[in-house]
Amino acid sequence: QVQLVESGGGLVQAGGSLRLSCAASGRTFSIVAMGWFRQAPGKEREFVANITWVGGRTHSADSVKDRFTISRDVVKNMVFLQMTALKPEDTAVYSCAARAEYAPAYEYWGQGTQVTISS
Repeated sequence: QVQLVESGGGLVQAGGSLRLSCAASGRTFSIVAMGWFRQAPGKEREFVANITWVGGRTHSADSVKDRFTISRDVVKNMVFLQMTALKPEDTAVYSCAARAEYAPAYEYWGQGTQVTISS
């Protein structure tokens, strides 16, 4: 099992920045990729960005590509999401997820952290 704990959410004005962190524990040696997802009220969860544990290859949703940056620290077993130029439509609960080797999808999820952007 892998446990994930997010932090760093909060309330900021439009145009501001936030940095989310996600700490992984447990069977972290099994992680091959980690990602960030978000879910706004009344909407389905959507992919934000992900990063491979080896090599650090990243992929981001078009809606955040030029504003959000995902990174990881493999020594500390942490993944980060640096968010800039935040917009009210970025308001959501942000969750990190981990995918283990041979797993077809992200199977480990954190509890989420609220990000609220005021206009």
